[in-house]
Amino acid sequence: MLDSLILVWICIFLFFVFIRIQRPKNFPPGPRPLPIFGNLFQLDIVNPLKDLDKVHLYIGGRPAVVLKGLKATFSGRPQNLLINNVTDKLYVTGIILADYGPSWKEHRRFALMTLRNFGLGKQSMEKRILGEIEHIVAHLEKSGGSYINPKTLFHDAASNIIYLVLFGIRYNYEDQTLKALVRCFTEITKLANGPWGTIYDTLPLVRALPLPFKKAIVNSEKLKKMAADMINKHKMQRVSGEPRDLVDCYLDQLVDDQVCFDEEQLVGMVIDLHGAGTDTTSNTLLTAFLYLMTHPDIQEKCQQEIDEVLKGKAQASFEDRHNMPYTQAVIHESQRIADTVPLSVFHCTTRDTQLMGYSIPKGTLIIPNLSSILSEEGQWKFPHEFNPANFLNEQGQFEKPEAFLPFSAGPRMCLGEGLARMELFLILVTLLRRFQFVWPEDAGEPDFTPVYGITVTPKPYRMGVRLRHGEI
Repeated sequence: MLDSLILVWICIFLFFVFIRIQRPKNFPPGPRPLPIFGNLFQLDIVNPLKDLDKVHLYIGGRPAVVLKGLKATFSGRPQNLLINNVTDKLYVTGIILADYGPSWKEHRRFALMTLRNFGLGKQSMEKRILGEIEHIVAHLEKSGGSYINPKTLFHDAASNIIYLVLFGIRYNYEDQTLKALVRCFTEITKLANGPWGTIYDTLPLVRALPLPFKKAIVNSEKLKKMAADMINKHKMQRVSGEPRDLVDCYLDQLVDDQVCFDEEQLVGMVIDLHGAGTDTTSNTLLTAFLYLMTHPDIQEKCQQEIDEVLKGKAQASFEDRHNMPYTQAVIHESQRIADTVPLSVFHCTTRDTQLMGYSIPKGTLIIPNLSSILSEEGQWKFPHEFNPANFLNEQGQFEKPEAFLPFSAGPRMCLGEGLARMELFLILVTLLRRFQFVWPEDAGEPDFTPVYGITVTPKPYRMGVRLRHGEI
């Protein structure tokens, strides 16, 4: 028995020593992978960014190329990762994770056109956002003089704004449906790019085991059912040809085009847009207020500019941004430091490709390291610190460097960039005009270490809220 056990271990040892994963010809250099595991044991799976200075690595037996700096991107989407499979092919028919092809092109075109028609950058969208901000202000006024956990508040508000676009409805912040939606999205994003997501993507043999990534599958099923139920309820109240929101527009489109459009894909689109429109915006706001509390001089300078520009006005307008260069710089610096989606969404090559003299085979996983761009030496005045001067020229005017790519780039850049920019400006300006935000005296030194998932979020913190003197 002992001899047999020794023989098994010798065979396992020889397997890992002599069996190598075959590297494609003229492939970029990188660390030697192990059979089955790839480079799993060479990565910090809690904070993968620390190890993504390599040119290529292996996710299990699958080659991946890491793109750093201002380099080309690719339009395909890899399949058979946790974020794809937890949705049981749902996201393949959506937009964000759908592979490049005719259906994706049609759905992206539809989404861009519909978002534009429903007022992105126009007065109607501004009214939706300002209406939601009134609820944020009311919540903070009740908390005046105390400390709150802002994470839930910002997630709920961002979620409501996207639901106004999708369904024309909003939820009270205490509504259990809203809490369930936000909880499902939050848990999925933590799992998908966290340690268990890495294990799932690297070791397909473990996918059937009852491990924590199963929770992402359960949450995905909940989201699908909730979205389908909401769509069915919405169908009963709609009038054909008189769209009130994006879902109505899709149902109208479905009548004319049943090849690319169907109700299953509408479910995927609703979940895609909700997820993308909630987590990134709320996490950027969390980052902004964390740094504003811990840099009171920057907060005060913002408030002085806001007071001067909005003097005599009842509320802010998105157009006011042109007269607020410093506040604009603070918002953009918050986006840069937040680095909310550091690895973008993974891409893949749609054909054999040449890049920087190397051969990249079709289907290779492409990991765009946006984090490297947002802190690239030579691209920023202060690449490793929070400083609005990164977005100000010598005359104090707002100036956006080429390396500012928080919404990614190329044909798959973020659909909701216009909505996010408007939300961030109107929420931050309105709240800074009315409130002062302070770091709790008993909280100790702030911890700026981020928590990694599909999106990056600050560690939980408490926020002190004070009404400003002479507020309007």
